[in-house]
Amino acid sequence: MRELEAKIPELESMKKYPKQLFFSGNLELLDKTKISIVGSRKPSKYSRLITHKLASSLSKNGICVVSGGAMGIDAIAHKASGASNTIAVLPCGIDIKYPAINKTLLSDIENSGLLLSQFDAGFKATPWSFVVRNEVVVALGEVLVVIEAELNSGSLRSIDIAIKMGKEIFVIPHRVGESQATNELLQSGKAKAIYDIDEFVSIFASSDIADKKVDDFLEFCKNNPSYDETLKLYPQKLFEAELSGDITILNGRVLSNL
Repeated sequence: MRELEAKIPELESMKKYPKQLFFSGNLELLDKTKISIVGSRKPSKYSRLITHKLASSLSKNGICVVSGGAMGIDAIAHKASGASNTIAVLPCGIDIKYPAINKTLLSDIENSGLLLSQFDAGFKATPWSFVVRNEVVVALGEVLVVIEAELNSGSLRSIDIAIKMGKEIFVIPHRVGESQATNELLQSGKAKAIYDIDEFVSIFASSDIADKKVDDFLEFCKNNPSYDETLKLYPQKLFEAELSGDITILNGRVLSNL
């Protein structure tokens, strides 16, 4: 855990830039296209499936998923995107790994993804620190996706923050009587519905994903290098290419699928 000295441009949209920001993990993820995903801590089966499909598709297309490390939608989004392509913003010190049920997940993200926090080591989450955490989550993403949210839920605070920042909000359509907060957002015109996940992802997918077929990394992989050698030279691209299916890791070697 170290203090981040360089400023993150996306956080300039916050009401006040953080006085301090700590990190542990891969700062390269901050340079990627990022989408923020939030939602209920007790999602329906439908919401769980949609979250997994959306986060997985975003990650496969080189887009980093940002969320708050909480139970429910947050945890599903982090897992589905893969620990190496997600940013978890914590309401506590990075060393705390809160909530405890997500300790393994957060440790995996720390090892290959990125953890961020405005709080010193040892700081335990409080009601107000969740609000502070939410503002960073919303600010980091190009847009905010709210999977499921009831009236008076914590996700409403993230929605309010996104509106004040001028962020575009996307929601998943639900049946009448379910996820009433997101349904109201649609009705009021404050959010857009995601009817087709592939179509939504294509809006943010970088042309770099297509161009990478001819980059130095993939040319290097055509010689079937060892995993250790590739990890040393191209740590971030190795994980991205494995997620997208461009390479396969087998018996300690990296095999090109192109």
